[in-house]
Amino acid sequence: MIGPSRPLFVLFGSSIVQLSYDYHGWGATLTSLYSRKADISLRGYSGWNSRMALQVLDKVFPKDADIKPSLVILYFGGNDSVDPEFPGSAHVPLQEYIENMRRIALHITSLSEKTRLIMLSAPPVNEEQIVQFYGDSRGRNNETGRIYSEAGIKLGQELGVKVIDFWSALQERPDWLTTVFLDGMHLTKEGSDILVKKISRVLREVEWEPSLHWTKMADEFSDIIIPLASGMNLDNWQNEYIE
Repeated sequence: MIGPSRPLFVLFGSSIVQLSYDYHGWGATLTSLYSRKADISLRGYSGWNSRMALQVLDKVFPKDADIKPSLVILYFGGNDSVDPEFPGSAHVPLQEYIENMRRIALHITSLSEKTRLIMLSAPPVNEEQIVQFYGDSRGRNNETGRIYSEAGIKLGQELGVKVIDFWSALQERPDWLTTVFLDGMHLTKEGSDILVKKISRVLREVEWEPSLHWTKMADEFSDIIIPLASGMNLDNWQNEYIE
């Protein structure tokens, strides 16, 4: 533990979270946007589904921890939606997936009155690109992703939790099939930038007190004056992520 204490953000999910610091990923961008404002912890586990997440939920988010997260961004669904007949499938049936995500979301929001949650729905995939990259479909198809995405969105609405429609967001670009994926399912910089903008919009529009949007959070040690020639203006690039 080092000080001063900053708000803690946690990214919790499967490979889209684990890889979020690679390839100019969305986790790395958020960390840059929140430098001097919040500490971002990565809890990403490649290949995991919501069933596996439940097994470690109390360890990742212990209720007796001294420091509770201010924000959790939660993503599971891509692996849950894999074809159950695919060898080594991580498939979780839809109704179980919904109940698993309900339990995870309720646990997180019960950590403290100030712990906020944003859920990401299941994403789309480029089926052709997956086959080109891996030599098979990996058991994934875009239509099943849509079904799991819609279920996650409905659950979030039922719980009163903010949800990003990840499946639709990536497909808003007309050229999404050739730009947002590295391998048909994991994100390029372009895909990650779309996600950061969606997260930014939620944080800017939601009426949370205190605000967790980086433009409304003070820099740590902002009261210490530095010589003008020693400082750098790093703000211009951030405007790209404000919709």
